[in-house]
Amino acid sequence: MIKILVVEDDEAYNRTLCYNLSEEEWQVSSASSCKEAVLLIRNQHFDLALLDISLPDQSGLTLCRKILSQSPKTRILFLTAYGKEEDMLKGFEAGGYDYITKPFSLPVLRRKIAAILQGDGARADNCVLYNDGCLYVDFSSHRASLEGTPITFTVREYEVLLFLIRNGGRILTKRQFLEAIWDVDENFVDEHTLVTIISRLRSKIENGSREYIRTTYGLGYQWMGGDIA
Repeated sequence: MIKILVVEDDEAYNRTLCYNLSEEEWQVSSASSCKEAVLLIRNQHFDLALLDISLPDQSGLTLCRKILSQSPKTRILFLTAYGKEEDMLKGFEAGGYDYITKPFSLPVLRRKIAAILQGDGARADNCVLYNDGCLYVDFSSHRASLEGTPITFTVREYEVLLFLIRNGGRILTKRQFLEAIWDVDENFVDEHTLVTIISRLRSKIENGSREYIRTTYGLGYQWMGGDIA
């Protein structure tokens, strides 16, 4: 059964979320603080966690990092009243998978969660491996290394990297990335988020003698490495 953790300090809002998600036959646990959430994640694995960014004891960003350090495959969906771009970017940089801005429709939230979980199921059916003798990435198990040194990618970084490699040699526009990885109709992500992820990927996989991702200014990005094994 799918297990979901809701971390929200507004008691009424927390109860409403848990009730509505339980109707989908998901197993839902709740916490109202980082301290309570940490106790829960010590004893069980959650497939997805809904985190309010503003919590009474610590930031939801800090909790996100704690959850992913223990359970890297848990998907983090931020619930935030903030609509500022810098807050969204901080969420992705902390390892968040996605975000939804309050107030939001509960049917839209359920649909978003279902899409995330269905996507995980589809990826689990395929073993996808990249290995050029220098860069090694196992997309199915989320393991990677560069010249034998382990690399840690966020979930979104894995997705952007896989999209690049699968389209090796092609110049991919920003819109193609957004349409392939984010739903631009219901889940718009500013282009700056993609630029940040590309920059972080480069910092992790490139050095002075090797270029994997080429920027074609005014057009988009191009994968310069090899193909999927």
